[in-house]
Amino acid sequence: MKIAIIGGGPAGLMAAESARAGGAEVDLYDAMASVGRKFLLAGKGGLNLTHSESSEKFLARYGDRRTQIEPLLASFGPDALRDWAKKLGVDTFVGSSGRVFPKDLKAAPLLRAWIRRLRKAGVRFHLHHRWSGWGGQGALCFSTPEGSRFVQADAAVLALGGGSWPKLGSDGSWVPLLAERGLHIASLQPANCGFDVGWSEHFRVKFAGHPVKSVAIIMRSDTGTESWHPGEFVITETGVEGGVIYAVSAALRDEIRTKGAATLRLDLAPDRDVPRLAHDLARPRGKRTMATHLQRQAHIEGVKAGLLREVVTKEDFADPIRLAVAIKSLPLRLAATRPLAEAISTAGGVPFDALDKRLMIRSLSGLFCAGEMLDWEAPTGGYLLTACFSSGKAAGAGAAAWLTERQCNEK
Repeated sequence: MKIAIIGGGPAGLMAAESARAGGAEVDLYDAMASVGRKFLLAGKGGLNLTHSESSEKFLARYGDRRTQIEPLLASFGPDALRDWAKKLGVDTFVGSSGRVFPKDLKAAPLLRAWIRRLRKAGVRFHLHHRWSGWGGQGALCFSTPEGSRFVQADAAVLALGGGSWPKLGSDGSWVPLLAERGLHIASLQPANCGFDVGWSEHFRVKFAGHPVKSVAIIMRSDTGTESWHPGEFVITETGVEGGVIYAVSAALRDEIRTKGAATLRLDLAPDRDVPRLAHDLARPRGKRTMATHLQRQAHIEGVKAGLLREVVTKEDFADPIRLAVAIKSLPLRLAATRPLAEAISTAGGVPFDALDKRLMIRSLSGLFCAGEMLDWEAPTGGYLLTACFSSGKAAGAGAAAWLTERQCNEK
């Protein structure tokens, strides 16, 4: 029984491993010159494989897709992922934030060891093969430097990523191919993304590229409850991105989609409350400038002071109470998400209700999906990679099991 794995990211490689373990002959196809390119990029600043927090907190990171992701993680979750890495010769450790990293923080050694093991197990790699749909008699069609190539397989696992980072292979070109087969695809949207604000020229020139540290984002739900998200982010030429922005990007993106804009509220002084700030800011400043007064009394300077100047009126600056309220809840209007191609990951994709428990498309027998092609999202912190690994394992094993059952039924 032959299984074609299309896509050489973490989900595809894991699908190849589990399909081979299930007894299938496995060929892996990728459009790029090498596999795992986005995986290597993710590890450029330290490969965050997974997270060590409790199962309940971990599962909550998947929002309204928790129900669909939970069984995948039950079979191959954070602990199993760390054990898997150890068997590849890569030890891991838990950082101060609870995130899990390889001891050398690098992605390349793990990827090299993995590919060696896959090749040794008999997985065959075919690079510069871009999937372009189907040919006659259900053959898979690939565009290669030598022209079109048609491949017959008993089953296939698609692990082609979402639409972010198209230069690394995840370009969403699979969407029309599946749509032509009658499959409804939830629109691909940016996840873990930046946002456009529309800075003044003065602020943009002075602060683009500056990190904003020791802040918190205050999010208010439709029911009126508030949540507090501490962290940091970066000012960009067009707006904001990074860190804590990514943690709340899904809610902000959805608000922009429904309302045309979103309001982000920043707490620029998380260690102080409004009464204390107002008391300190009400102290006489004498001949000192307002900038010096803010620095001395509220520890607000640099980019934080710039943000205040960008948003707060002169009248509010003159009133210690109103200024204190602004420091604790600075409204920042977000006009748009940054383009999908710039996002860390993708929301949308193949809906789970179109799949069976093995991640096979019900209407396209023998075709399985895994990774970011599926309609789910999660914040950075190891949650993305863990679900990609686990869904790849489920799809590869599912394809092998499905073929085995079919062969048994045919005898």
